[in-house]
Amino acid sequence: MSHKVALITGGNRGLGFQTALDLKDAGVKVVLGSRNKQQGEEAAAKLRASGVDAEALELDVTNRAHHKAAYDYLASKYGQLDILVNNAGIAAGPFPGDGPEHSASDVSEDVLSKVFDTNFFAVVALTQTLLPLLKKSPAGRIVNLSSILASLKMHADPKSPIYDAKSFAYDASKTALNAFTIHLAYELRGTNVKVNSAHPGWVKTDMGGEQAPMDVSEGGKTSAALATLDNDGPNGGFFHMGKPLPW
Repeated sequence: MSHKVALITGGNRGLGFQTALDLKDAGVKVVLGSRNKQQGEEAAAKLRASGVDAEALELDVTNRAHHKAAYDYLASKYGQLDILVNNAGIAAGPFPGDGPEHSASDVSEDVLSKVFDTNFFAVVALTQTLLPLLKKSPAGRIVNLSSILASLKMHADPKSPIYDAKSFAYDASKTALNAFTIHLAYELRGTNVKVNSAHPGWVKTDMGGEQAPMDVSEGGKTSAALATLDNDGPNGGFFHMGKPLPW
């Protein structure tokens, strides 16, 4: 192949869409995973109009049958996958800025199950399904969209800027995702595949809200950088704008 192929989950809007835009200069073929196929097609058309080589793929990350379909599509059309950006994620309530949707003492099992299924279990399952294709790449890259709110060190520090930003289901799901990053990176050490977690920043998206300090145009930079790491780049780290974050 003359170019790299990237799959971005939740790629039809927000951070996923911006990450696709930021991969344009690297000449990456972008496959947008979207729960809604029509919205995915519309987003891909906008990207193509901006010079991005993009196409859409129906992919609800919580639907395990879609995982197998994604594997079959990528395997048959491209034979490998160079970049997987696990971008799709949810929060269970107003987030951030409007206060937590619950506390650790009253969070329901239903809320935990819903958030963890999208933000953690689906990421693990999809990554496991696509890993054989990533191993075929000469420079496979996995980017897990985490959050600074995943940091246990910062949550435990009363002097931390996120000390009072407790939203248990979301925070814990991203902490678990970071653990997956560490474990998978260890397993893949010595291979061509690198795995890292990205904190995009608090960005003006549907999830981040208008009160967020960062524009969406800045939100994809960390993911795009980790998706295109050189062979001597980091593996098993947690980053924002090139700087490591505490676990």
